[in-house]
Amino acid sequence: MPPTVQSILIGFVVLLALFRLVQLFQPRHRRLPILRRGFWTDVVYWAFTPLVTRIVTRTCVVVAAALVALVIYGKVDRDVILQGYGPVSKLPLWAQGLGILLLGDFIGYWTHRAFHHRSLWTYHAVHHSSVDVDWLSAVRLHPVNDVVMRVASAIPVLLVGFAPLALAGAVPLLTFLAILVHANLDWDWGPFRTAIASPRFHRWHHTDETEARDKNFAGLLPLWDIMFGTYYMPKDRRPVAFGTATPVPRSLVGQLLFPFRRKQEPTISQLRDHHARP
Repeated sequence: MPPTVQSILIGFVVLLALFRLVQLFQPRHRRLPILRRGFWTDVVYWAFTPLVTRIVTRTCVVVAAALVALVIYGKVDRDVILQGYGPVSKLPLWAQGLGILLLGDFIGYWTHRAFHHRSLWTYHAVHHSSVDVDWLSAVRLHPVNDVVMRVASAIPVLLVGFAPLALAGAVPLLTFLAILVHANLDWDWGPFRTAIASPRFHRWHHTDETEARDKNFAGLLPLWDIMFGTYYMPKDRRPVAFGTATPVPRSLVGQLLFPFRRKQEPTISQLRDHHARP
C-alpha cells in the first residue's frame, strides 16, 4: 500500500523521538543537534522519496517485471509474477525469502560499487553529500540511484523464479534497518559485527577519510565486502568526517539537477576525490 501524507508525518515524528532518545545515552560530544547541517533538506526528502521517488521506482520495477514475464511466459500475468515460476517457486516461502535476500543483497553490493565509479558517481554523490550523517540521511537519494539499484536487484530475482511475495513481510524490517544503519550511533552488533550491517559499518562507508573511502558497500550482509576486499571496520576508531569533495548543491532541486548539469572543469579537490575512486 502506498504511503500517505499522514503515515509519513507519523513515521517522521516517531523516528525523530526514538533516535533522539537513544542519542541521550551517548556522550554529549558525540550527539548531533536536531537541526544539524542539512536537516531541512532531508526533511523535504523524507516526503519526496516515498511520494515521488518510490512511485517512479515502483513503476520502473513493474515495467521490468512485465518484460521478464513476456520473455518467460509470453504474457503479462500479475499473479504468476508474484508467485514465481519453475522449481524455485516450489520452495517454502521462508526459503525463497532467504534466497531473495541473498541474491538481492549480492546484486545490490555490485550495483552500489558501480555507483562509486565516475560514470554513475554524480547520482550517488547526492546521498554522500550529508556532512552530518544520521537516520534522516537515509532518505537523501537521487531517483536515478534508487531506480537503478532496485531494478537491477529485481530482474535477477524474477528471472530465477522467486516469488516476490516471499519477502513482503520483511520489507518494513529491511526499511527500518536501512534507516538504522545511518543513525549517529556506534553500534556494531558485537560478535555479529561481520554478519549484519550495523550503524558503525555503514558510517565507515559514508566517511570521507581516505583509508575508508569506497568500503562497506553491502546493504545487509558484510560477507560480500569481506569476500571482495572492501571490508573496513577498525575496532579502535570511529569515523568522524563525512561528506564528499564533489560539489553537490545543498537544496533538493539542486541535487536532483546536479547529475544533469553541463560538465565543468574539475577542481583540485574533485580530481583528488575521483583519483581515489576505482
